[in-house]
Amino acid sequence: MLKIDTSLTAASLLPAVERVHELSAAKVRDIERTWQPANGSPVFTVAGKYASRGWTEWTQGFQYGSAILQFDATGDTEFLAAARGKVVELMALHVSHIGVHDHGFNNVSTYGNLRRLMLEGRIPASDWEMRFYEMALKVSGAVQAARWTQLTPDLGYVYSFNGPHSLFSDTIRSMRALVVAHQLGHRLMAEGDEAIDLLRRALQHAAATARWNVYYGAGRDSFDTPDHRGRVVHESIFDLNNRAYRCASTQQGYSPFSTWTRGQAWILCGYAEQLEFLESQSEVALALYGGKRELLQAFEVVASAAASFWLAHTPTDGIPYWDTGAPDLHKLGDWASRASEPFNDHEPIDSSAAAIAAQGLLRYGNYLQATARQREGTTYRQAAFTIAKHLFAEPYLSTSPAHQGLILHSIYHQPNGWDHKQPGQKIANGESSMWGDYHARELALMIQREAKDQPYYTFF
Repeated sequence: MLKIDTSLTAASLLPAVERVHELSAAKVRDIERTWQPANGSPVFTVAGKYASRGWTEWTQGFQYGSAILQFDATGDTEFLAAARGKVVELMALHVSHIGVHDHGFNNVSTYGNLRRLMLEGRIPASDWEMRFYEMALKVSGAVQAARWTQLTPDLGYVYSFNGPHSLFSDTIRSMRALVVAHQLGHRLMAEGDEAIDLLRRALQHAAATARWNVYYGAGRDSFDTPDHRGRVVHESIFDLNNRAYRCASTQQGYSPFSTWTRGQAWILCGYAEQLEFLESQSEVALALYGGKRELLQAFEVVASAAASFWLAHTPTDGIPYWDTGAPDLHKLGDWASRASEPFNDHEPIDSSAAAIAAQGLLRYGNYLQATARQREGTTYRQAAFTIAKHLFAEPYLSTSPAHQGLILHSIYHQPNGWDHKQPGQKIANGESSMWGDYHARELALMIQREAKDQPYYTFF
């Protein structure tokens, strides 16, 4: 169970955050200097050096998005120039990619961040440059929304790369792409010139994910007990003949009846950021979608369940093992009563899940405080700060200039055995991932902006 440090503030974490940015600068430069785009996208490190891994190209946006965040945090235009050039040169393929569910990861992290910086006045205003970013975001949102399975008139989902039968928990963070495109006045045009509402699709996807991928302790299966409220399954499977739900599944977790912790983190972060978006909208703007109050209540149910599960089912530092049901976790004894142990002999840690979840906890806590629930919001904010304190220090912070990763002890695909085992180690550890490093940089940026009373960082 996470042991929350109530003394932490954004200001008290600022020295650690600045150390993260200092280390990050050298690592972004090293990857930019050595990475060959012909090799695909960097995914995770092998013996400290970033390597690709063929599955889907979902991490390139994190590579160039990291350079953009480095500029955002430090003002060093070297990183902005490098990122801008690579976005123009290489990211168009991701805008029109019809085969993935990852548009939020690739395109909001790049085009979206560049647009945001221009809106904030951090980079010079340019009408044509802004139109370039917005065109990319419009197309990305529509292309992602076209990857669609309709279940009922009111429910559907953006299906995963596995095919139309598959609903992933990860995909909730790609709903940002649909929301931004909607904000820009865009729609998906279909046969017969049917104009499809992108926000409606995002909300239907969120409703389907909430219904089938998240458990609320209500007895949906033998493991859906009150003490496991907030459990998340990686994938839900549907029968496309009659559009009926068939079963829970997983690709990267241990089982459909345990929680793959990175999937949990995607849910926590995704619903928290969508709550912030919905809260920013007027009653009139959301009247056609079921009403603002009703939408907020529905999203709060999910965020509350996921956040409470995280606090109850992680080690005391909030940095989780890769799956709550990992088969050898029992060999660690009462692992939840002590800090995470990345060098154990039995089950890997996933620090990337912690970076993603901490952002979700911070956003959810901020949302609760902004809606007059100070006590509950403070709990989640302090939980996020506690995770950040541990994540931004050794043994998780990568201080070696020879290692290209920023945050150590990330895991990609434990069932497939893709992750590198260091010499003398029985499990994968000591490596980094592009998504873990990117989300750590986002978390650091959020804390820095709060400490310095700078504009709040959102995708919208």
